[in-house]
Parts: sequence; C-alpha cells; structure tokens
Amino acid sequence: QVQLVESGGGLVQAGGSLRLSCAASGRTASSYAMGWFRQAPGKEREFVAAILWTGGTTYYADSVKGRFTISRDKAKNTVALQMNSLKPEDTAVYYCAAQTKKATNWGISLRRFREYDYWGQGTQVTVSS
Repeated sequence: QVQLVESGGGLVQAGGSLRLSCAASGRTASSYAMGWFRQAPGKEREFVAAILWTGGTTYYADSVKGRFTISRDKAKNTVALQMNSLKPEDTAVYYCAAQTKKATNWGISLRRFREYDYWGQGTQVTVSS
C-alpha cells in the first residue's frame, strides 16, 4: 500500500501563489506516476497535473498550463504542485494520487482519476477575488 498526505493548502487572493506538497510512504516503489486532481463543490473531480517518477515527464490540464508546475523529489518521495497566478476558479479541494499500473499511453491514463490506486485526504485551496 501507498500512503499519501497533502499539505500546503490555504486562502490566497487572486493572482497569488501557493505550493502544495504530497508526501508518499509505504510501497512507493510500486508507483509509476503521481497526479494532482481537484474537486470543487458540485463538480466532478478533474485532472490538474501529473508526473512520472522515472524521467520526470509532466502532464498538465489546459486550464493550468503555464501557471502550475508539478515536480518530484525521488529521494524524499514527495511531489509538489507550485501554483502561480491563481484564479477564483482554482478554488477546490486538491488531491494527490498515485498510479501503480503501467500504462501504454501515459498521456491518456494520467488524466483519468479511475486509473489511480491511492489517494490522499485532500487539502483545501480557496482563491478570493
């Protein structure tokens, strides 16, 4: 099993920045990739960004491309999401997730929340206008 714990959420004004962190423990060697998803009230969980542990290839939703940056620290088993130029529509609970199945097409697989096996408890991000 893999345990995930997010931190770094909070309240920020539009245009501001926040950095989320996800600490992974347990059988972390079994995961191929890590992703960030978010869910706003009344909306479906949506893909934000993902990264492969090996090679560090990154993937982003169009809505955050150029504003958010995902990174990983293999030595510390942590994944971070740097969020800049935040907008009110970025307000949501942000979840970290681990994918342990090897995909034939990472670009597709990493954008599907059902492909992830482990999830953190989530951290609230609120952007005021």
